[in-house]
Amino acid sequence: MSNANTYPKLHNATWPGVVGKGSSDGEPCLSLDEMLELTSGASVDGVKFDGFDLFLAPPHFDCSDMAAQVDMIAKHCSDYGFEVGTLVANVWAGSAMGEESARETFLNEVEQGCKAGLALREAGVRPAGCVRIDSSASVDAWAKDPGENSKIIIDTFKKACEIAADYGETLAMEGEVCWGGMHSWKHCLQVLESVDRPDVLGFQADMSHTNLFLLGVNAPENRILPEDFEWGQTDVYDIGYKVMTDALRPWLVDFHVAQNDGTVFGSGSHDKTGRHCLPKDPNGKLDIPKYAKFWLTEEGVPTEKCKFICWDGCMFPNSAMKDPKTWDDVLEAMISVRDACGWTE
Repeated sequence: MSNANTYPKLHNATWPGVVGKGSSDGEPCLSLDEMLELTSGASVDGVKFDGFDLFLAPPHFDCSDMAAQVDMIAKHCSDYGFEVGTLVANVWAGSAMGEESARETFLNEVEQGCKAGLALREAGVRPAGCVRIDSSASVDAWAKDPGENSKIIIDTFKKACEIAADYGETLAMEGEVCWGGMHSWKHCLQVLESVDRPDVLGFQADMSHTNLFLLGVNAPENRILPEDFEWGQTDVYDIGYKVMTDALRPWLVDFHVAQNDGTVFGSGSHDKTGRHCLPKDPNGKLDIPKYAKFWLTEEGVPTEKCKFICWDGCMFPNSAMKDPKTWDDVLEAMISVRDACGWTE
């Protein structure tokens, strides 16, 4: 199946073991050990995952015990032959919008993420990657005063950039239809251009979340596809997809391979956002390697912007998470993207 491409490296995300789980009436979280064991067990024609992206919050990582946690991650990397990539800052402890105390907490979590990133680089297990953030604000709260609230988010992100620059980190802003002020492709572009720190702040594109940008979910004024669009109108879809990717690709710093069926989904405390489907879900709307090329190549040539790519599959039931076939299928999809968009060094 695979060609000779060695880049981008192939990562799995650990946070699907946590996001949407752990509530009293929901499914239990999967530990970091479980997630890494499942990732390590996947294999397709001898190809395996190269590493993982990490959620910086308990039960996977406790920033209050940084040195011990970094040692633990370094040992996992040694045991499994993995590297660490992008780190997800626990910005939901605060918010980029709202009261000053919430913004201070948000910025503190950004700094904790940057400290962890530096420590993991110094430990020799993190050759590349970003610190992932979002606004940690609901669309409803943002909509009470869109202009002022976007201004606050932009100001908070500017301060976050100053912190990240001090640690030599890049921030990856992930837009989703559930995050106020970055719930459409145009809102994301507004934030990126207004912060205007391309040296520090870029865009993290998730194939599931960005698919819903085309439909104008939570931002109908920014819908790209026509109102009478029907799935199966591939030419129409491709034109719309190109509008979005041409606008956001220049800001791309991190990429999530994913599948989506054109709907939203939430579980636990997580708001509804683009539904992550298994890669071979019959309802999936995305030809994964084809639409990854819109992000990762220009005129058929790899941009080489992302040294690794990551699978993001949040809010799957634990029965799917614990099935080894799930991860073989995921890895197969990842390899298909590298075959289509990759390069050698």
